[in-house]
Parts: sequence; structure tokens; C-alpha cells
Amino acid sequence: MKNFLVKTIANAGALAVAVWLLDKITLTGDSTGKEIGTLILVALIFGLVNVLVKPVVKLLSVPLLILTLGLFTLVVNALMLLLTSWLAGLFDLSFHVEGFWTAVLGGLIISVVSWALNVVLPDGD
Repeated sequence: MKNFLVKTIANAGALAVAVWLLDKITLTGDSTGKEIGTLILVALIFGLVNVLVKPVVKLLSVPLLILTLGLFTLVVNALMLLLTSWLAGLFDLSFHVEGFWTAVLGGLIISVVSWALNVVLPDGD
């Protein structure tokens, strides 16, 4: 449970950095508290998408991953971010990613920041 909490906090931090750096990834709220709550909920959705959908997509795209020497992972990460944005819209959360190339850059930022935060934050094992 502690590991899940640490990963959710890392995802929320990484998403916050992407929102801060990229104008076309938006997160709005009436107050800072609502923005943080939305960010936590989006991080949970993002975590679920990465746990449930991403392995299937990566398995189906193995030939492209091999052909591009792993660079297709950027596309997979972008698709997961776009799916998260779409699901957030279904749950009436004010998180939106505008466009594929923004999602590619956002996925790259989220991957790097999430990795760095997982290195720094304590592991729950």
C-alpha cells in the first residue's frame, strides 16, 4: 500500500511538472486545493492506465519497438497520456492534453520526472 502511495505521489509530481512546463497541458481549478485534488485523481487514472492498458499496447507493438530500437515507447507513452486526458474528461476532471506532439513531449517529461522522483522517494517494500 505504501508503494502504491509513493508511486501515485511521484505520478502527481510528474504530471504537475508537465502542466507547469507545457502550455497545451492544462489543469484548472477554483482553488489550489481543488487543483491538487484534481492532480491526485488524474495521477490515479494515469497509474491505472499504465498498469492495465500500457502492457497490452506494448505487447502488441513489439515489432515496432524492435524496429525503432525502443523509440516507439515515446509514442506509447503519448497515447497513454492522451487516454488519461480523455478519461479525465469523462470523470469531469479539468485536465486536458491538446494534441499528439504535446502528448509526446509531456510523456517524455513525465517519464523523466517520475523516474527521478521514484529514485528520491522511499520505496515501500
